Amino acid sequence: MKFNTKAIHGGQKPDKAFSSVMPPIYQTSTYAQAQPGKHKGYAYSRTHNPTRHALESAFASLENGKFGLAFGSGLAAIDAVLKLLKPYDEVISTSDLYGGTYRLFTNIYKDFGIKFHFVNMEEAMSIENYVTSKTKLIWIETPTNPMMNIIDIEVIADIAKKHSILFAIDNTFATPYLQTPLDLGADIVMHSATKYLGGHSDVIMGALVVNDEELAKQLYFIQNASGAICGPQDAFLVLRGIKTLAVRMQRHCENGAAIAKYLASHSNVKDVYWPGFDNHPNHTVAKSQMKDYGGMVSFTLISETYETAIKVLENLRVFTLAESLGGVESLVGHPASMTHGSIPKKDRESLGIVDSLIRLSVGIEDKEDLIEDLEQALDF
Repeated sequence: MKFNTKAIHGGQKPDKAFSSVMPPIYQTSTYAQAQPGKHKGYAYSRTHNPTRHALESAFASLENGKFGLAFGSGLAAIDAVLKLLKPYDEVISTSDLYGGTYRLFTNIYKDFGIKFHFVNMEEAMSIENYVTSKTKLIWIETPTNPMMNIIDIEVIADIAKKHSILFAIDNTFATPYLQTPLDLGADIVMHSATKYLGGHSDVIMGALVVNDEELAKQLYFIQNASGAICGPQDAFLVLRGIKTLAVRMQRHCENGAAIAKYLASHSNVKDVYWPGFDNHPNHTVAKSQMKDYGGMVSFTLISETYETAIKVLENLRVFTLAESLGGVESLVGHPASMTHGSIPKKDRESLGIVDSLIRLSVGIEDKEDLIEDLEQALDF
C-alpha cells in the first residue's frame, strides 16, 4: 500500500458496531464485563480505548511499524522512552534539539542519575567516541530543531546495533511522509503528533512506533502504569488530520522551498537553514534518506540584534507569532526566547541559536502571500 492510500486506510477497519467509516469517539472511562476479566477487549480506558487503539494502529502503519502508542503529548512520549533506563545509564543525544527535550533530559532525568552527552552528529561516526558500557540510548532529531542539521540515520543505526544500544529518533519535522526511520534501522520513532500529524493546531499529543514486540510490551506497560495517555476526542482529531497528511506535506514542501530560496536572495538575511540547498551540511544525506525537504526554515538577519528580530516578528501579518509548528497556517517563532529558552544562552549560541535566529513553520497558504508578508516585514 502506497503512502497516500495508507494515510487514509492504513491500520483502519470500519467500526464493528455500525460499520462507521470513521472510528467513533468512545467517550467512556470503563466498560461492562460479562464476568470479572471477561470483556470485549476493553476494560478501562487508561489501558485501552477503541478510538485511541484505531489511532495507534494508524501511527504504526504510517511508520511501517508493528506497534503504535499514543500519549498526552510529545514530551510524555519521550518520558516513556526514558523510563526504560536506570540510574547510571548514559544517553548520547544530538546537541541541537528541541528545548523541551533538553529540559526533560537535564532538569529531570539528570537528577535520577542518568548521564547525557550532547554531541554534534553531523559526522555520525564521531559518536562512537562517546559510547561506553553504560550507554543505553542514542537519541536524535533529523532535521534538528531549529538549525535543520541532518544526521545519517543508517550510520547511527549501525553503531547502535554494534554496541547493543537502543536507538530512538524524533521524526516530528520530517513526518513519515518524508522519511521512515524504522526502515533505516531505528528502534523507536517518536512524534509530537501535535504538529504535522494532527496538522490543524487543535490538539496536543505524542506518538511512539516500534517493531520489536518485547520493547512494545515494555512501553505499553509504562504507558498504562504512568497514565500519560491521550483522550478519545484528541485521538479522533489526529486520526482525521492524518488522512490529509500527504497532500498537506506536498504543499508544505513546495512552499518551504519557495520561502527558503526567497530568503537566501534577500539583502537583509544573513544565513538560511534549509536541507534542500546543495551547500547545506549533509545535503546529500538528506537527499538519500528523505523524500523531500519539508516546510521548516530557519534564518538569521544581517542585523544581529534581538531588537531587529523582534521588529520583524511583530511586523508579520500572515505568519502568526506562536509556539509550535506543522499546522496548516504559517507560524513564526524566536527560538532563543521561545522554544529553546530553557537552554543556557552560552550553549544556545554555540549551536547557532543566536538572538537574530527566526524559525518559520511554512503553512499551506498561497506562497505569493507568504513571500509578500516576509518582504514587508524584512524592510528595515
